[in-house]
Amino acid sequence: MKRVSLAAALTVMLTCGGSGAALAADAGDAALKATIAGSARTPANALRDSARHPYETLAFFGIKPTMTVVELAPGGGWYTEILAPYLRDHGKLIAAGNDPQSSSEGARRGAARFQQKLDANPSAFGKVELGAFAPPTTYRIAPKGTADMVLTFRNIHNWIPIGEEGMKNLFKEVYDSLKPGGVFGVVEHRLPANKAQDATASSGYMHEAYVIKLAESAGFKLAAKSEINANPKDTADHEGGVWALPPTYANKDVERAKYTAIGESDRMTLKFVKP
Repeated sequence: MKRVSLAAALTVMLTCGGSGAALAADAGDAALKATIAGSARTPANALRDSARHPYETLAFFGIKPTMTVVELAPGGGWYTEILAPYLRDHGKLIAAGNDPQSSSEGARRGAARFQQKLDANPSAFGKVELGAFAPPTTYRIAPKGTADMVLTFRNIHNWIPIGEEGMKNLFKEVYDSLKPGGVFGVVEHRLPANKAQDATASSGYMHEAYVIKLAESAGFKLAAKSEINANPKDTADHEGGVWALPPTYANKDVERAKYTAIGESDRMTLKFVKP
């Protein structure tokens, strides 16, 4: 029988720990990989993994299957298809999007479409809790101090028209929803620092420094940046803004081959922590 040295045994013990924390982390990663590869995902959405890097992005934010996670403005549910089944058994997903009671008909239709998506696969999405998020008036995110993580993907540019004070209040609402030590994870189209950004972010691109400034004004600390979602081919100066790029192709067939070669946008990936 092969003998194990004392040093090797101690290494195993220190690595795993008496509580098995390292093993639990490995299991969590395996669960996330399995969810990303799972049947709950729309095939067309899964095809975009090479551009959106969902495993690397969520692992960078530090997601665990036991967390209470808020997804702000989930849209069509691209990330919801991953987060909902991943958190279903041991955690909680709160999807804070369109308000079904909104005075806006468009918002009500959006809420209805999202609900239909959830209803179509109750085994995967049946435990999703619904909030409502419509800046600058509606912030039914999570009770104060209860969320482990709040995530938003390529949305901040949509909120800029509410103004500087409105944006500061929005970030403070996110801050207040988190527990101490909670994480705010942001992915957003990135505008180079040497390019001017207009007051409404009409191109869809944002200065990374401005997003960091907003978060810090609410009390967040920038814990880490990642280039997981970087794309150095993206010059961020396209006719039609970020929507000229795939998958939207706002300019239709005009220079389509060029935009295909660029790929999806260059994106900042920022991890903020509530002290």
